[in-house]
Amino acid sequence: MAELRQITDEVGKRLRELMSEQHRREKDRKLEQFRQLNRYIRKGQTLFTGSSLMEMFPIAEFCANDGLPVVYNRGIGGYTTDEFLAGIDVMLLDPEPSKLFLNIGTNDIREMPDGEDWFEHLSRNERRICEIIRDRLPDTEVWLMAYYPVNLRRAAEAGWGQMTRTNEAVARANRMVEALAAEFGFHYIDVNDGLKDAAGDLLYEHTADGIHFDPDAYRTVYDRLKHLL
Repeated sequence: MAELRQITDEVGKRLRELMSEQHRREKDRKLEQFRQLNRYIRKGQTLFTGSSLMEMFPIAEFCANDGLPVVYNRGIGGYTTDEFLAGIDVMLLDPEPSKLFLNIGTNDIREMPDGEDWFEHLSRNERRICEIIRDRLPDTEVWLMAYYPVNLRRAAEAGWGQMTRTNEAVARANRMVEALAAEFGFHYIDVNDGLKDAAGDLLYEHTADGIHFDPDAYRTVYDRLKHLL
């Protein structure tokens, strides 16, 4: 029985490794695609960039429908701040945006593989991102976006298991981001009103996995920031 359990554990570990490698290759593919697309964009436009919650945001469609100026989306699902920093030229600097909306870091709110405190790791990387923006894009108007709420009940139903990314952790991270925005002379924008229920959780009906949104939830976000576009 113990031998069978060991074999099962090894198979499970190998499957997770294969899935992780596949995900890494997919992220690399998207980054290369953005690298190529950046050759053809109009510089000096509005840029939204970050991880999956940005990648899935149909901001270009919303803006086009309302006749607003050009907006580019450079989100990659699963991106951490480490990955974002490694790809920051493609993800943020090359488009030379006049306006920047940044939401990166929720994937750092997790148990770190080396035992490092997630908050210290996230804070350090967020500060480095802000320094690069300040130094490389001094004329860009910057909005640091508050991280979005989660719904742990929905996440458990979707099989996410135990999550470090609780709404308490998100609120702590948001206070850090807000403080960085003030320090660097950036804007801080919290568009979470309308996404949360009375308990402060992400509305159950607008998420299939407790983390990501449906288009109606994104419309709520868009309606709260479109006056800035």
